[in-house]
Amino acid sequence: MKHLSGLDATFLHLETPEMPMHVGSLNVLDLPPGYEGDFYEDAKAFMASRIHLADVFTRKLALMPFDLSNPVWVDEEDMDIDYHVRHITLPKPGTNRQLQQYVARLHSTLLDRSRPLWEFFIIDGLQSGQAALYTKVHHAGIDGQAGVALGKAIFDLDAVGRVVKPPRARARSNNYSLGMAELAGAALRNTAQQYVKLFKMAPAFARAIGGLAKPDEKAAEKSLTKAPKKFNLLAPRTPFNVSITNQRTFAGRTISLAETKHIAKHFGVTLNDVVMGTVAGAIRKYLKDSNELPDKTMVGAIPVSLRESGDETANNQASMILVSLATNIKDPVARLKQINASSNASKSTMNKFKAIILDDFPMFGAPWLISGVASMFGRSGLVNVIPPVANIAISNVAGAPFPMYFAGALVTCYYPVSIASHGMALNVTVQSYNGRMDYGLIACRRAVPDITEIGDYMLAEHKTLMDLAGPMAAAAQPAAAAATAAAAPALEVVARAVRKPNLKIVGKPAGKPVGKSIAKAAAKPIPKPIVKAVTKPAAKSTRKAPAPAKRARAGATASS
Repeated sequence: MKHLSGLDATFLHLETPEMPMHVGSLNVLDLPPGYEGDFYEDAKAFMASRIHLADVFTRKLALMPFDLSNPVWVDEEDMDIDYHVRHITLPKPGTNRQLQQYVARLHSTLLDRSRPLWEFFIIDGLQSGQAALYTKVHHAGIDGQAGVALGKAIFDLDAVGRVVKPPRARARSNNYSLGMAELAGAALRNTAQQYVKLFKMAPAFARAIGGLAKPDEKAAEKSLTKAPKKFNLLAPRTPFNVSITNQRTFAGRTISLAETKHIAKHFGVTLNDVVMGTVAGAIRKYLKDSNELPDKTMVGAIPVSLRESGDETANNQASMILVSLATNIKDPVARLKQINASSNASKSTMNKFKAIILDDFPMFGAPWLISGVASMFGRSGLVNVIPPVANIAISNVAGAPFPMYFAGALVTCYYPVSIASHGMALNVTVQSYNGRMDYGLIACRRAVPDITEIGDYMLAEHKTLMDLAGPMAAAAQPAAAAATAAAAPALEVVARAVRKPNLKIVGKPAGKPVGKSIAKAAAKPIPKPIVKAVTKPAAKSTRKAPAPAKRARAGATASS
């Protein structure tokens, strides 16, 4: 058996039917040229040959008596691959909007705690002729970076794939569950070890607290004088800061990684600052439309990885910082600079405590209490009146910079599907993949029914920042051109799915069969891009619609 850390177990204890605590991803797949097999059966066999490569696939929870302590991980000896890898066919016409709506529904249901905490769904019936892979894994087992490591077990670098050795045969214990005495004894031993670890870290705690009183010279050199002069402990109330239901809505958007890096370099900020600036600009426009934009700046909850380089352990090693999103600033460049200053200030404070932040802490006798408080907090309506600490969660995960394959199919996109929580009904998670920045927006459907508008505003905000940053250097343009060319076959699908009257596509023959053109895209070299997207002002709005050419591939823009 292996004990869950205090942080891992917290994701279990905080889980309620309204607030599932699993994370996932949506990948649209290009099937091999001329493929005529049953992709679901092939994918299931593929997964059956790979599950031993990652612990998260083969372990399940053993709960403690009376829920007095954290559960432990034990090996699952009766894996049911048909349960964990499932098949869904979308109803006709099979648009990307339908796909993402279905993913939102799948993401709203809890994982079965009597089994290993993961489920994969192979989805077909897309009008493009592609397939899709939706994955969900409980957050108690992985964080963002551990999820990237998990991807190495199931993805390959080419369509043929690598040869994987089968697992070594092990003797079966034939124990369906552990005994009460065995579990109680393990809980007491683990709790004692956690207290010893806590005691040993006391001197480090003292040094960190003492360091807060000392000025940070390095931080001063980073223009932190532009940071907020006072730290507001509480964020303003917005429509996102409410109790949530178990209903979800999801949208995916894609932005060029090369263009995002160009913006960051031009304005002297980080890539993560540009991500926050793009989201902040979109949220500002979204709330301003309904006259709900607060006078005070909104605050983002930003996860910070504590994982050492090369550590691929399947657990959680992260903390969180609060960053001003400067939504009270109209100018996008001034807003971006303010976000950079606030982020630097928060990271400077975090660095003083990073070495002593615990991901494992004693919780003996507390799990049942935490679960009860979490349920009461959401259902009592307290979250609707208590001032929020942060307004939305924004996370940025570095992914693979090269194309990957799943069961022989090319992965065209990598949209994260994360967690909406009580008090933060909207979560925006970004994952870089093969020259793309794939944004996954997940929210409570009742609190944010029109999440697609936020996604469209993000694309518009990115275009605004690109226009202000000016053209990219010649060396960076080929990568962006390739991304645009890759998006060209999907543009007609995008226009039909989004159904925006202000989108116009130039350079693609009208009436050409969409599914056939996309199916052939992977089988022939990408031509020089000849498709240009032109935007026109909407009839009842002065905002500009984002250029469709920025939305790469068929899974990039349609949303629920």
